Amino acid sequence: MELSEKDPTDDNEKDSTNKNSNWSCSLIVASLVGAFGSSFLYGYNLSVVNAPTPYIKAFYNESWERRHGQPIDADTLRLLWSMTVSIFAIGGLVGTLMVKPIGKVLGRKYTLLVNNGFAIAAALLMACSLWAGALEMLIVGRFIMGVDGGIALSVLPMYLSEISPKEIRGSLGQVTAIFICIGVFIGQLLGLPELLGKESTWPYLFGVIVVPALVQLVSLPFLPESPRYLLFEKHDEAGAVKGQGRPRKNFPGDGGLGDSVKADVFLPMETFIYKYGCHSIWFYTNSIFETAGIPPEKIPYITLSTGGIETLAAIFSGLVIEHLGRRPLLIGGFGLMALFFGIVTVTLTLQNRAIWIPYLSIVCILAIIASFCSGPGGIPFILTGEFFQQSQRPAAFIVAGTVNWLSNFAVGLLFPFIQKSLRPYCFAVFLSVSICVAGAVYFYFVLPETKNRTQAEISQAFAKRNKASPPEEKIDPVVTDDKANGKAKPDSACTLDNDTKSRIV
Repeated sequence: MELSEKDPTDDNEKDSTNKNSNWSCSLIVASLVGAFGSSFLYGYNLSVVNAPTPYIKAFYNESWERRHGQPIDADTLRLLWSMTVSIFAIGGLVGTLMVKPIGKVLGRKYTLLVNNGFAIAAALLMACSLWAGALEMLIVGRFIMGVDGGIALSVLPMYLSEISPKEIRGSLGQVTAIFICIGVFIGQLLGLPELLGKESTWPYLFGVIVVPALVQLVSLPFLPESPRYLLFEKHDEAGAVKGQGRPRKNFPGDGGLGDSVKADVFLPMETFIYKYGCHSIWFYTNSIFETAGIPPEKIPYITLSTGGIETLAAIFSGLVIEHLGRRPLLIGGFGLMALFFGIVTVTLTLQNRAIWIPYLSIVCILAIIASFCSGPGGIPFILTGEFFQQSQRPAAFIVAGTVNWLSNFAVGLLFPFIQKSLRPYCFAVFLSVSICVAGAVYFYFVLPETKNRTQAEISQAFAKRNKASPPEEKIDPVVTDDKANGKAKPDSACTLDNDTKSRIV
């Protein structure tokens, strides 16, 4: 085979043209509709319980007194409220464990469609709890909403990863994180006293959940299913080619080299563990700012700034991730979080020494959120999809999601008690175990750059970085099973070879 010399300028222009052509209308609409009805609702439910906290606690007290003839004691009320916040995570764990059996039968798109039923049911329960006088309806609704979130945060990143070309896989993957942040911001905005954050209207905050669910329910049926799912799991080559809109030889291969990253399965897991110090800020923003000495009448508006900052940081990350790569954003985010967690611990300790110190605490909290959302907040969704081949991907998201939701539950349940006991040192819990520092160091030594690489190239990069032998090629288990049943299916190694030759994947 003869190689001809090429002008580097022509290659750059060709790469730029290819990247622009990758952004098709159907791809953009599928990502926006999928994220609006999925990750948006997750972010919204992270923050929506924050503003109406005093009214919901008053509702709990009234319901308790009506049933038992006496007011609820402070510790029981704190436990009930912690359960209301944290049971969202238990539902998320249940939803995560449901992903593999449901997804195998229904596929990515139809799993997201069915998932809207959980969101609508949860919204009705929570919105009607005040009128029914049943605090249990609110708690059960939060649990069901958690199931919706658990399914969405596993299926949506898989869906986006499988429909996106590798040249824009990072930017498209960040759509999940961007819509989480937008959801958090909208939850804070609607919770303002001028809107729905009043004693008479707080149930409507939960009723709003039906809007994104209905939009997705109506729109998603007209959008394509994951071509990878159709080809490698349903073996519907015609449907996969139709959904992808390009010839079979240019279709993204599943090279069967995912075994090399099995030893690194804890990498996305540890990422999810590290990030949940930040979720305490989302769950309990108002009480954190109250601890910082901010006047109560200013807290809702300062809280709103946190949602705006994280949205801007997530959008920034989506714009630069294909230029800077995953590693700098992830490692830099953890390093900056460690720095600002340390500073905010000091400012909360010294908040009565000067009038400007509480405002410095606000700046530090905003900096923590920006650092988190620019890297550690969204990149784990992308990495989990990039590390694993088609047959392993659902299990990988289950593992990562399980740690995600268990950490979420622990923070949601325990943070009020930690805050009560440690006061200004509540954030030192996350710093003292060196979580952020350990995360930055771990990823610096273990994580290779995955930007614009195929799974084969990522596997080789792992082997090189960890001084291991390159992995042997293996046929995807799905294909192996079909050959055992006498079905002739596409050879994944051949697919990978075609993809490498065509330089498309």
